[in-house]
Amino acid sequence: MKAYLLLADGTVFEGSSIGATGVTIGETVFNTGMTGYQEVLTDPSYYGQIVTMTYPIQGNYGINSEDGESKKPWVKGFIVRELVETPSNFRCEKTLGEYLKENDIIGIKNIDTRALTRKIRDMGVMNGAIVSGDNADELIKSSELLEEIKNYKIVNAVKTVTSPENKTYEPEGEVKYNVALYDFGEKENILRNLLMRGCRVTLLNAYEKAEKVIAAGYDGIMLSNGPGDPAENTEIIEELKKLKSSGIPILGICLGHQLMALASGGRTEKLKFGHRGANHPVLDIKKGRTYITSQNHGYAVVNGSIPENVGEISFININDNTVEGVRYKDIPVFTVQFHPEACPGPLDTSYLFDDFINMMKENK
Repeated sequence: MKAYLLLADGTVFEGSSIGATGVTIGETVFNTGMTGYQEVLTDPSYYGQIVTMTYPIQGNYGINSEDGESKKPWVKGFIVRELVETPSNFRCEKTLGEYLKENDIIGIKNIDTRALTRKIRDMGVMNGAIVSGDNADELIKSSELLEEIKNYKIVNAVKTVTSPENKTYEPEGEVKYNVALYDFGEKENILRNLLMRGCRVTLLNAYEKAEKVIAAGYDGIMLSNGPGDPAENTEIIEELKKLKSSGIPILGICLGHQLMALASGGRTEKLKFGHRGANHPVLDIKKGRTYITSQNHGYAVVNGSIPENVGEISFININDNTVEGVRYKDIPVFTVQFHPEACPGPLDTSYLFDDFINMMKENK
C-alpha cells in the first residue's frame, strides 16, 4: 500500500505503508544506530516523535520479548529505508512489521532516508505526518493537514509517560542500598543496572514530593531519562531544588541531567537536530579520555549557564561541544546527558553506576 511522509515545509516523500494505516503527526527526527530498533521504539524519550532510522536495513533480527525498554512502543511513527520481512535470529518471536501493526504504529518504508536525514540536518528537526490508507493521495494535498502539522507541539510529555503508581523492585541477592528512581520516562536498563548492583529500587511517579522522598531515608536518588522540553516541568524542578540540598547522593541521566541543571540556576536550549544514536563521542574533561556513548535528546544544558560556584562541566560532546555532564560542588550530585545504561549502544560508561554506588557507600 502506498504511503507518504509530509513535512511541515510541504516536502513529500512517497513510499510504502508498514504497520498500521492512517495518519500520524509528530516531530520528525533521526537515529544513527545500526541496531537497536526495538529499544528505540520502546524508549519513552521518543514520545511524540516520528523516528527515522538512518541505517538502511531494519528488522533483520525481528522482535523478542526481552529487549524492550518499556512495556510498549512510544514513537508516533517509524521510518525505514528497507524492512526485512523474513528475520533470522534465535530469539525472534515476530517481525518488526507485525510488531508495528499490533501496536498501531503507523510507518513508512522505501523512501530515501539519506535525503530525509540530510534535510533534517540542514533545516533542523521539523514536524511531519505519515499518511497511508485509501484516501492518502487526497489527504497529503489538504491544507488543513499541513496546518495541523505546523501547529503540532509535544506537551505534557513526562506526565504522559510516567508510572501512575510507585512500585518497589528487589534484587536477586542481598539488599545493599535503597534507591529511589524518579520515573520521567525511565528505560528498563537503568532499573536493571541498579538491581544487578544490589539495590532495592522504588520506582517513583515523576511528581513525588521531595519531603516524602527525604523522609523515606533512601540511600540514593536516580533521576531518569524522559521526553519533551525540560523547562516545561516547573513543578518537578521545584522538588529537585529541595532534593539536591538534602545530602542524599543523586545521579541524573538525560532529562534528569537537564532538570537538575534547571534546578541549579542553569538554562536549557533546543538543539538543531539533536543527538540520537549509539555512536556519540564524549570527552571526560578531568581524565582526558573519550567514550563512545548512546544518546537520545533534543535539548541540552547551555554551556556556562550553571554558576561556577554551583557546578562544573564534567563531559562535553566532541562533535559540537555541547554539555554532556555536570558534577556539582559541595553536594553529592552528578549528572550526564548521555545514557550509561546504553540499550541500545556501547557500555563504555556503565562505570558511572559504580560511581553512584560508591557515592552512596561513602555517604552511609
